[in-house]
Amino acid sequence: MSSQKKRILVVEDSPIVLKILRHIVNQELDPKCYQVDYVDSLAGAKESIQQQDYFAALADLNLPDAPDGEVVDFILDKGIPCIVLTGSYSEERREKLLTMGIVDYVVKESRFSYAYAVKLVQRLTLNEFIKVLVVEDSVTARKYVKTLLQQHLFQVLEAENGVDALKVYEQHPEVRLIITDYHMPEMDGFELVRQIRMQSDKSDLAIIGLSSMEKGALSAKFIKNGANDFLQKPFFPEELHCRVIHNLESIEQIQALNEAANRDYLTKLYNRRYLFNAGQEVHRNANQKKPLAVAMMSVDNFKDVNDQYGHEAGDALLIHMGELISESFSRFLTARLDGETFCVLLPGLSSSQALTLMEQFRLKVEDQGVYIGDQYIDTTISVGVATQLVTSLDGMIHRADEYLCRAKDMGSNQVVGES
Repeated sequence: MSSQKKRILVVEDSPIVLKILRHIVNQELDPKCYQVDYVDSLAGAKESIQQQDYFAALADLNLPDAPDGEVVDFILDKGIPCIVLTGSYSEERREKLLTMGIVDYVVKESRFSYAYAVKLVQRLTLNEFIKVLVVEDSVTARKYVKTLLQQHLFQVLEAENGVDALKVYEQHPEVRLIITDYHMPEMDGFELVRQIRMQSDKSDLAIIGLSSMEKGALSAKFIKNGANDFLQKPFFPEELHCRVIHNLESIEQIQALNEAANRDYLTKLYNRRYLFNAGQEVHRNANQKKPLAVAMMSVDNFKDVNDQYGHEAGDALLIHMGELISESFSRFLTARLDGETFCVLLPGLSSSQALTLMEQFRLKVEDQGVYIGDQYIDTTISVGVATQLVTSLDGMIHRADEYLCRAKDMGSNQVVGES
C-alpha cells in the first residue's frame, strides 16, 4: 500500500446503521492507511467528492434526497468504486446495479453484512497490486471478464489462447491468478494448465477454468490437470468475484503461514531455519568470481540491558536492531539466529568490501541508541566476518562466529575478519 492514506466515503442516513459502521470501520480499517468521511445525503456526497479524491465509497441506496439510488449513479459517474448498502433485496435492482458496475450489493441484514462491506474496502486495496491473466479466444467474452475484474481494481492482462498466455506469463511471473477458457485454438485450457503447473504450484498461482460446454467431466478434468476451480459459462458476476476472492485468499493464507514459519516473531527478520534453507543456494552460487561474505553480529552487553531495565527493554532493543538491519541490508539475506545474535549473507562482496560495509553499520548502530520510555540506552555491536569459502554454509557461519567471539574478547564494539 502507498504511504498516502486512502480516502473512503460512507453515505448513510440512518443513525443506528452509521453507529455500527463507525464501530466496524474503527475495528477493521487501520487509521494509518485509511481516512473515512461520513455524510448522510446525496448533497453531502456531492460536496465531499468535489473536495476530495476517494478510493471507494459505501453508499445507502435510499436516501431522503435520493430515494431511487441516485447517489450510486453519481458515485459511479465520478469513477469511484461503489459498494451498495440496501435495506431490502430486489433481484431486478441487484442485476441492474451489477450491470452498472458496482463492486457489490450488500443487504443490511446484520452486523456481519456491515463487516463484509467494510472488508471489501480492504480487499480492493489488495486487489490494486494483483495481476490477473484472462485467457479467452472470444474477444467479447474476454472483455466481459476483464471489465468485471477491473471493477474490483485488479490489474488485468489478456491472452487469446494458451500459447499467447504462456508468453504473457513468462513476461509477468508475478501474475497471481489465471482465468482460462477450455476451447481455444493452438492450445486449449487443459494443456495451458498442465504447462503452467510445471512452473508454478497452487500456493503461488491460482487457476480458474471456464467453459460453456455442458460436459460434466470438464470441471473434474480441469482440476485434475492442476486448476484450483472451475466455472460454467454463463455465470453471474457475483459468482466470478466469489470464486476469484476465495482462491486468492487461499493463496494469501498459505503465504501468511509460510511467512510466519520463516520469520522471527519479534524482529520480523528471517529466522535460523529460513537462513539455512535459503542460504544453501547462496552458498552454492559462490565462487572466485562471485564471492560470499558471512557476517555474524551480536548486541554488546545485552544481558545488562535486561537486568537493568527488564525484558521489555531488551525486546525493544532487539526490535530496534531488526529495523536497522532491515534498513541497512535490504538487498541481502538477513536473519536473527537467537537471542541478540544476527546474521547477514553478503554475496558478491570481497573481503575488504564486506569489512567496510560492516564497519559502517557498526558506526551507525553506535550512533543510534534506543529510547526505553524516557531512558536513552547507548548501543554497540560486535561483528565477525568470514569470507574464505569452505564446503558448507554452516562452516562459514561457524567461522564468522569465531571472529565474533574474538571481537568480544578484544573489548567489543568492533569488526573482526580474516584480514
